Amino acid sequence: MGEDALDQSPTPHPPPATPPRVGVPWLGWTCGVCSFCRSGRENLCDRARFTGYTLDGGYAQYAVADRRFCFPIPETYSSPEAAPLLCAGLIGFRAWRMIGEARRVGFYGFGSAAQILVQIARADGREVFAFTRGGDTAAKQFALAMGAVWAGDSGSRPPEPLDAAIIFAPEGSLVVTALRDIVKGGVVVCAGIHMSDIPSFPYRILWEERILRSVANLTRRDGDEFLDLARRIPVRIEAEAFPLAAANEALRSLRDGRIRGAAVLIV
Repeated sequence: MGEDALDQSPTPHPPPATPPRVGVPWLGWTCGVCSFCRSGRENLCDRARFTGYTLDGGYAQYAVADRRFCFPIPETYSSPEAAPLLCAGLIGFRAWRMIGEARRVGFYGFGSAAQILVQIARADGREVFAFTRGGDTAAKQFALAMGAVWAGDSGSRPPEPLDAAIIFAPEGSLVVTALRDIVKGGVVVCAGIHMSDIPSFPYRILWEERILRSVANLTRRDGDEFLDLARRIPVRIEAEAFPLAAANEALRSLRDGRIRGAAVLIV
């Protein structure tokens, strides 16, 4: 027999392709049949389930997720960079869509979501005015470095009237402040899940067709359109990574305003 006849090794096959990375967002499942789902408002589904809250997952090496509610991650982002896009980025983008064509926009609180939205604003030729906690010089410098045209304390008046405002900080009194800062017909969007009570205020600062509204969750359409936009701009992310064991330290740093951009937990 020749050497070829003795060689019984199987034909080599190429290694399997690396599976695509996907992100699991806050909205993890909806019923698909209620009036909200059928009208394109699945973010308001009465039976919706949420990742890490009513659905297991998020703080583990492995998780089971509904593939219909997962998003492909653009290759240009590392996993720590992509994580803020799926939370702060998505809810921020939904808030952004609610301000319409406003050209001068105030951001009350400048953190993970604001660093993303200010880049979207600049790419669209709009101006962002950043409001931060009193005396937080680092936050003001960060806002200006990311593209805000002005940065000041949350209690100060902007140099120009605002067409719209987005409130990221969970401080209800900022609603009254923002209503006073916007023009007639302007809109104030509350972008947080939780907020302290909104104090009473005179009707005259809401009058003249000013609008006050909130944001709840996201839709899959929001996610698809936002991630495509982030890739095309491209949006850059500043994030500080913490091991999962240091989660409490990360939360303290966020609360104390010591995080520049986003905080990310690495499992």
